[in-house]
Amino acid sequence: MNPVIEWTEGGVRHAARWRSEAGLPPPVAVDIADDRISADAAWRALEAGTALLWRGDWVNARHLMQVLTRRADRRFAVRSGKAPATAAEVFARHRERQGRRAMLLARLLVQVAGDYTVPLRRAQDVRPACLEAWGLADGAESVVALRELLAVISAHEWRKKGVPVPAVQGRIHPHYGVFSPVRGEYVELVANSPLPQGCDLAFDIGTGSGILAAVLARRGVARVVATDMAPRALACASENIANLGLTASVEIVAADLFPPGRAPLVVCNPPWLPAQPTSPVEAAVYDPGSRMLRGFLAGLAAHLAPGGEGWLILSDIAEHLGLRSRAELEGWIAAASLHVLGRHDTRPQHPKARDAGDPLHAARAAEVTSLWRLGAISRTGE
Repeated sequence: MNPVIEWTEGGVRHAARWRSEAGLPPPVAVDIADDRISADAAWRALEAGTALLWRGDWVNARHLMQVLTRRADRRFAVRSGKAPATAAEVFARHRERQGRRAMLLARLLVQVAGDYTVPLRRAQDVRPACLEAWGLADGAESVVALRELLAVISAHEWRKKGVPVPAVQGRIHPHYGVFSPVRGEYVELVANSPLPQGCDLAFDIGTGSGILAAVLARRGVARVVATDMAPRALACASENIANLGLTASVEIVAADLFPPGRAPLVVCNPPWLPAQPTSPVEAAVYDPGSRMLRGFLAGLAAHLAPGGEGWLILSDIAEHLGLRSRAELEGWIAAASLHVLGRHDTRPQHPKARDAGDPLHAARAAEVTSLWRLGAISRTGE
């Protein structure tokens, strides 16, 4: 059952489907706003917890969103004062500020008609973007945060343009809600690490956009089985593999972690931070309780062919943030009857690693991304 948002307009009570990828509840207090409202008045309403359903010009709504976003950036910026005692507290406060900022900005709303048109003056055609993100229109009107609708539009443009990835000799086209391979260091690790001898089969666990499966296929692995649980990821990976002409080499399978059988190579790039995601795309970054990481390690030995390797691609940023220790990771590896065959390290090159104004700069500046080569310990202990 879809949540419903209700509001009064012109003395008449209205209701529509409420859309929120983050799972936010529909606002209770909703006022109508148009081009006559000032940025100051809009800000005061949002801060007070009142959502504004926009009835003015589309371009003006986008402009107001930009103004409110800049104000929110200032409002939730790190303030001078007592510094957090630990890196974990820095991260917790950062996430808390991010959450409050997102919740406030999500109170500027727009209505979307049952055919995915936006009934506002100068509204752009958002139907292709909504179709990709939400599926076939069913004729039901809905209300969504303007910020979220703009993210749907942005994802549509990214999907059309794609992300160039030299290691796959082409582009990866991310879908809405699927992590985009904009950080290339983990891709390069998989592209450049020596394959196990006689590697004619590989499993790619949690494939997402299909990027690592494509890399392995381009490297000459005859058959790659790529798994994921999320329907959007499965559709995204299938489309990318087809666009790259790799369908004869790569099979996309719906599975929670492993497919049946064993392989000489099993690759996994799990979410790097043990924290709670607040939207589907964040599930590629945040892994509550390190569920996927621990599940991969616990099941790896049972899915490795004799003499095979498990490749765990993992950043150590969680260690620098005090969210997980190296001793914990090594303990999980040992408990899973695995041992470390080797490790390849690289430094991230993304802009935030050099942004001294980022609240998490200390951790990002020290971050190392690694490809851990893991093998199963034989029953004889050899």
